[in-house]
Amino acid sequence: MAPLISIQNVAQKFGTRTIFKNVSFNIEPGEIFAILGGSGCGKSTLLKQIIGLLAPTSGQITVAGHSVADEVEAVRKTIGVMFQSGALFGSMTLLENVALPLAVFTDLPAAARNEVARIKLALVGLGAAAARLPAEISGGMVKRAAIARALALDPPILLLDEPSAGLDPITSAEIDRLILDLRDTLGATFVVVTHELPSILAIAGRCAMLDAKAQGLIALGQPRELQANSTIPMVKAFFNRETPS
Repeated sequence: MAPLISIQNVAQKFGTRTIFKNVSFNIEPGEIFAILGGSGCGKSTLLKQIIGLLAPTSGQITVAGHSVADEVEAVRKTIGVMFQSGALFGSMTLLENVALPLAVFTDLPAAARNEVARIKLALVGLGAAAARLPAEISGGMVKRAAIARALALDPPILLLDEPSAGLDPITSAEIDRLILDLRDTLGATFVVVTHELPSILAIAGRCAMLDAKAQGLIALGQPRELQANSTIPMVKAFFNRETPS
């Protein structure tokens, strides 16, 4: 089976500054795949490259058989994105936020759009909160609503940028459980950008670790295997919450 996402020899430079280079890995259908690393290593940069918001300096990315460089609109039809802050529109209810992609990208009448939005909100446990504004709900509920909006068009791929950031441990664990449930229910592929170790160990089947000093990929594999067996100082430090030797 061909990989759903293929990243081959990708690099990103801003002026003379290299963020990363020679990054290569594949993501398979149905995976929960984590992109991780410390601050400034390029996690969010790589996410922007995958959805075509940032053109790589070199290398090639394909998504669902489409080249991001040449077929970006086709690529974006396969992807739903949850941004780190949630990026909900504050003047719109949760229902209106989730229905917005349907209004922009489909010809569905308003009643049908709202019904789909209600279904998506129910999927993430917010069926009773459809009429509330983002300012009226908790941080965890904002994350759930953002995931519901990412699901609006039934994409086969979900990109989640720091879904657990800023949440307390219990709420973070609930988000992890939601991601696992959605993967199992919908069969979607999740790419999760995160530095939250408990979440990585709880949900990720495989992960790619970037490092700012190395300017690239320093580890690829199953999180618990990397935690137990890696001899790379930065990888050992990350997975064991230690100071690098």
